[in-house]
Amino acid sequence: MKMSFKQIFHRNKEDQETQKNGVMLVTFAEPKHVVSEQFRTVRTNIEFAGAALDQCQVIMFTSSAMSEGKSTVSANVAVTWAQAGKNVLLIDADLRRPTVHATFRTLNLDGVTTVLTGKMKPDEVVEETFVNNLSIITSGPLPPNPSELLNSKRMSALLDWARKNYDIVVLDAPPVLAVSDVQVLVPKTDGVVVVVNMDKTLKGDLQRTVEVLKLAKAKLLGSVERVKAKRGDRGYGYGYGYGYDSQNRN
Repeated sequence: MKMSFKQIFHRNKEDQETQKNGVMLVTFAEPKHVVSEQFRTVRTNIEFAGAALDQCQVIMFTSSAMSEGKSTVSANVAVTWAQAGKNVLLIDADLRRPTVHATFRTLNLDGVTTVLTGKMKPDEVVEETFVNNLSIITSGPLPPNPSELLNSKRMSALLDWARKNYDIVVLDAPPVLAVSDVQVLVPKTDGVVVVVNMDKTLKGDLQRTVEVLKLAKAKLLGSVERVKAKRGDRGYGYGYGYGYDSQNRN
């Protein structure tokens, strides 16, 4: 099933709002909310899936297309790790549609791109946040060549620095099918989580996303399924999946 013009327009509008205002950190604002508990369950399941790997410290969150919730999931799961006492670094690796600076109410003057262009060092751009144990590196100024920068030796050096200084490193990456950025990041990460919006993600898109990641030899930790709440409830619900079974998805 192809997306209609209305669906595409809605996605673009939602994407613009997220870039402007950031995502809702329900895990910080309402830690006892049922959705916060769902994010903690997602965190725990990622840890269980990662236990089978030699190392599961640098974890990348992505999706098939934009506006499927990967920034919301990555930021909130990062918060839950920080709340559990881990020293966490959230890196905005989406150098095309960044959101981390808006979510944490900071400027985006320096960040990943100023490190990757050699203008600054990682410890000069990292920022502490209002969440205890959680630091961020924003995207920095948007570059004309995101894939080339993310595939550079300086990106590998940035992640090596992050590994030495933090318990958990979370990458908010671009969608898989939109650009090649994720493929070049895969070898630098320990595991990948795919965020699926059950009301939006198309079956064919999800299948292609998994194929692309497997071709890049990604270690797939599972999928986070974002489901719109029933009438009368607020927001979304989040569940964790292992098999990428999309047979019932349109």
